[in-house]
Amino acid sequence: MDFIAIIPARYASTRFPGKPLVNINGKTMVHNVYTQARKVFEDVYVATDDERILNEVERFGGKAVMTKKKHKSGTDRCAEAIEKIEMLENRTWDVVVNIQGDEPFIKTEQLLEIKKCFKLKKNQIATLIKPINNKDDIFNPNKPKVVINNHHEAIYFSRSPIPYLRGVSENKWVSKHLFYKHIGLYAYRKEILHEITKLKPSTLELAESLEQLRWIENGYTIKIAFTEHESISIDTPKDLDRIRQVGLL
Repeated sequence: MDFIAIIPARYASTRFPGKPLVNINGKTMVHNVYTQARKVFEDVYVATDDERILNEVERFGGKAVMTKKKHKSGTDRCAEAIEKIEMLENRTWDVVVNIQGDEPFIKTEQLLEIKKCFKLKKNQIATLIKPINNKDDIFNPNKPKVVINNHHEAIYFSRSPIPYLRGVSENKWVSKHLFYKHIGLYAYRKEILHEITKLKPSTLELAESLEQLRWIENGYTIKIAFTEHESISIDTPKDLDRIRQVGLL
């Protein structure tokens, strides 16, 4: 089975314009993400909408492809990118791994875990979750939670605490039930990627602002892999200060 890792990296982030080009330990952010991806995947491409990012990737010897500016999600950008890449390379891939361009500290273990999900042909989409060990994450709407079934497939994602523990003080929730946080790394069988990007936004997706709910609402299954590693994304300049405080810079 052939895997390709695609790193969506757009320039015009509203909260941190140009962040793929910010310096992280002597290399641009996009270079750091690319380096981590190459430790696991032979084929890695950056999908961007800006020539400055394209030029940077080519400068450090990576591969990149230009995509439209209008895409609303990394998933949509990956769908366009894989079509262009397959034409450029004159070959095909089976699974597309979507690695966020603002996670320069992504672990190789996480990439290997999501890759394992496709040993079974029935698995369509895969993502990662992490056990929650503190109250703040349970009640933080910026950290989506997920509940899963006995087959390690996602039932639902929410910005609210799920499940709700009736009759239990909120201070005791973390000790009374195992909650899971979603880690935003995705992989899709290529044909499934093209299918889900043609779907219209669903009611649940619009309510929670979580694109994966569109897939569940339309009957697709999302296989879950587990990680103990935290997601360290850089969304704002303040996030750089935060990672300096934990010693990553």
